[in-house]
Amino acid sequence: MTDHPISGPAQGSPYDPNPGAGQVPPGTPPGPGPGAVRTDKDRDRAEHHDPEEQFEGPLHMLSQAAWQVVLLTGVASLILGILVLVWPDATLVAVGVLFGLYLLVSGVFQLVSAFGTHKRTSLRVLAFVSGGLSILLGLLCFRGPMQSILLLALWIGIGWLIRGVTQTMAAISDKGMPARGWHVFLGIVTFVAGIVLIDSPFESVAVLTLVGGWWLIVVGIVEIITGIRIKGRAKDIPRTV
Repeated sequence: MTDHPISGPAQGSPYDPNPGAGQVPPGTPPGPGPGAVRTDKDRDRAEHHDPEEQFEGPLHMLSQAAWQVVLLTGVASLILGILVLVWPDATLVAVGVLFGLYLLVSGVFQLVSAFGTHKRTSLRVLAFVSGGLSILLGLLCFRGPMQSILLLALWIGIGWLIRGVTQTMAAISDKGMPARGWHVFLGIVTFVAGIVLIDSPFESVAVLTLVGGWWLIVVGIVEIITGIRIKGRAKDIPRTV
């Protein structure tokens, strides 16, 4: 009588506690098994499909945002400059209204600071008077476009007068100032421009409007070119950096 070794139930038999173990379901694509060694191609495929590798680095995101902002700013400047040159009268009215709003808002803030922030009585009185005058001038700007343009011209002219005198005196008194002669020349030109603006406010503001329109066009073109160049250089920055 021959003794046969006792063995367990065959895999996949009714007595198998884990039926289907080791079997590959039909339709499953062939792939490396648990003990198989992953090749370089498998690693590249896994890294390509890894969602964590798709996040952009901060430098790459900053470069993309930079050229978009510069390009949009250039387009906006170009459009605004063209509108200023096409409709200079409407531009002056709009600038006058904005100037009136600025005076009103600044006057309100000065009144608030007069009652709340300053401790000394002299500073409170000065802030109160300055705020009241600012609100009064702002209200005058809304009476008509001519009043706002006149006040704007006087405001700019007086500011240029003060700045021209200050810059010229500072350059004359300081012998060690770099480019001292240019500072003196610029101070004199600013002083004369302030006098011209006060003497002929409407004509001067009209000229300033045209100059501002051309300046916006030039700045817009330069910024558009700069944005395009930044976009070209941004492509060289790795996505994950």
